[in-house]
Amino acid sequence: MDARNSYRETAVRGASPVRLVITLYEQAIEDLRRAVLAQEKGAIEARTREINHALKVLAQLQGSLDMKRGGEVARNLSKFYAVVRAGLTEAQVKQSVPLLEQQISQLVTVHEAWLEVERATSMPAASAEPFSPDSSAVPPPAIFATDWNA
Repeated sequence: MDARNSYRETAVRGASPVRLVITLYEQAIEDLRRAVLAQEKGAIEARTREINHALKVLAQLQGSLDMKRGGEVARNLSKFYAVVRAGLTEAQVKQSVPLLEQQISQLVTVHEAWLEVERATSMPAASAEPFSPDSSAVPPPAIFATDWNA
């Protein structure tokens, strides 16, 4: 096991659910950046391997959604993951760096929203109230209200 994987494994053990989601986004983004580099070098096998791994990460994210408790946010995220997966499939077929970069950009945008959720829910212990998805104290980022059918 390399140092990077060892670090990630240690970081994941005590991570909050939001931190785990953030880590998965970071992995998918990293995979796709490596896919771009591989495509630019003409390394088709490497590009395919990286895109396939990103697809597995997206499947994990989508599979972990609690549609009952997550309501509209979970539905929108599910649609988002489907849109990104379709974009990655198209990028793979067309061997398109711009399409890969478009998917990276979308993932980065939602990743940033998750970072904001983490910041909003990481209050000092003395003043912290338990976080619940229904809490009006921490409104979901605007990205979660996006209609991904458009």
